[in-house]
Amino acid sequence: MRTLFLSIILACSAAGLSQQKDPVKWSARYASTGEKTGEIHITGTIEKGWHTYSQRATDAGPVPTRITLAPSEQYKASGEPEEMGAVEELDPAFEAKLFVFHEKAEFKQKINLSGQVPLIIPITVEYMSCNNMMCLPPKTVSLQVQ
Repeated sequence: MRTLFLSIILACSAAGLSQQKDPVKWSARYASTGEKTGEIHITGTIEKGWHTYSQRATDAGPVPTRITLAPSEQYKASGEPEEMGAVEELDPAFEAKLFVFHEKAEFKQKINLSGQVPLIIPITVEYMSCNNMMCLPPKTVSLQVQ
C-alpha cells in the first residue's frame, strides 16, 4: 500500500512539472526607422508576483535575459539590445542586488537591412523567472517579426 501511495505521489509530481507555469508571455514587433533601418521591440508581459532578470550578467546566479536574432544576409543587428524598465533591488532568492523586471520587460534591437522589406526575422529569448517562493528553470522561446 505504501509503495502504491508513493507511486501516485511521484506520478502527480511529474505531471505537475511537465505542465510547468510560464509567468512571462513574450511578443515582438518591427518598426521601420528609415529606408534601410528598423527596430525590433520585444516585450515580456509578466504575471503579478513574478519577475524576470535583466541582460546584465552577475556572479549571483540567475540566468540573464538573452535576445538573439537568427543570422541572415537580409539584416544585421546594430549593437546590443537595449532594455527599458529594469530596476535594481535585493533579490531574496539569490541574496544579491540584481536588475529585474516586474509586470513588463522591454527590449529594443536596432537593425540594418540589406534585403527587401517585408522579411521574417526569427528571434529567441532566453530568460529565467522567479517569485518570492521559487524560481523556474531557464526557458527559451521563439518569436518572429515581419
